[in-house]
Formats: sequence, C-alpha cells, structure tokens
Amino acid sequence: MSPRKSDSRDRMVLSTVALLPEYGASGTSIDRVLAHSGAPRGSVYHHFPGGRTQLIDEAVALAGDFISGLIDTKTQTGDPVDAIDAFFVLWRDRLVESGFRAGCPVVAVAVETNDEAPQLARSAAAVFARWQEAFAALFVRHGLTEERSRRLGSFVIAAVEGAVIMCRAEQSAAPIEAAAAEIHDLLVYALRDRREA
Repeated sequence: MSPRKSDSRDRMVLSTVALLPEYGASGTSIDRVLAHSGAPRGSVYHHFPGGRTQLIDEAVALAGDFISGLIDTKTQTGDPVDAIDAFFVLWRDRLVESGFRAGCPVVAVAVETNDEAPQLARSAAAVFARWQEAFAALFVRHGLTEERSRRLGSFVIAAVEGAVIMCRAEQSAAPIEAAAAEIHDLLVYALRDRREA
C-alpha cells in the first residue's frame, strides 16, 4: 500500500516546527527540512508553491494550534493559578528534556521576520493574540475585568516566551522558574483582591 499523498507534506510541516526553535527561521532551510523529514525534494514546490515562506507560515500555524490546544486543556482545570502554573511547568519540562535546545517556533519566526516575508510577522502576531485571548478569557471567568485580563494574558505570554529565551541562553531552568513564581504570586494576589472586593 502506498503512503498517502499528504504524508510528505505533513512530515515537512512537522519537521519545520521541530527545526524552527533550534535553528531559527533563517537556519531552517529547505535542505534541512528535507533531511529531517525524509521527504523527496520534488515534493517541496508541489506541496508548497509559495516555497520556504509558505512552509514556515504553515509550521507557525500548526505550532500555534498545538499550543492553543494545550492552553485550552490547562485552562479547563477551573483554577486559573493552577492552569498558569501548569503552563510554565510544561515549558520548563520541554526545555530541560531537550537540554535547553527546544524553544518556541513562533518566537523563532517573530524575531527574524523582515520586509521580505511580512506575512510571517502577521502570522506570529495572530498566534500570540490567540494565546493571550485564551488566558484573558480564563481570568474574566474568575472575576477580573476584561482590561485587566487582557493585560495579564499578554504578561503571561511575554513572561513565558522571555523566560524560554533566557533559559536557552543560560542553559538553566532558573529564569522560567523565577518567572513562574512571580506570575503565581501576582495571580494569587490579583484573584484574592477580586474575590475580596
């Protein structure tokens, strides 16, 4: 039985997601994706007529969907502090298990976008907005104002992503552990304040 026609395509997108955090957008070449995925060279422009930019854009969307699913799962626990704690633990474990090589494919694209591929910046921004909105909705459900919830949602994403970058640079989990502890205390205080009001 022959493999599905989309197997090569799926493998290339998944390989791009895996390679972006380690090599960045500029280092994630078609050759590297083909070597990692085992896909035939001829399939690149067949599946991705927009070339490398389309491939990276689709990888950002896939990574965004995956993390959105994790956020949705974590935010269903009921307790927002537990949900955010679990989100930080997920990233900490990913970093430690990879020897601090893993990062966020969306950040990898966001920091390297340029005028030649402005759609990649827009795609990364849309993913970050989706994550922020998911956290904001959680905070609103627990009594915070919409404005405060949006700010906290942005702050959580910025803290996680910044900590991931610092952990990779320092080869240590200390930055994400510090960020997690501070966010935990901030949320406990903010939610307690709201409950007492």
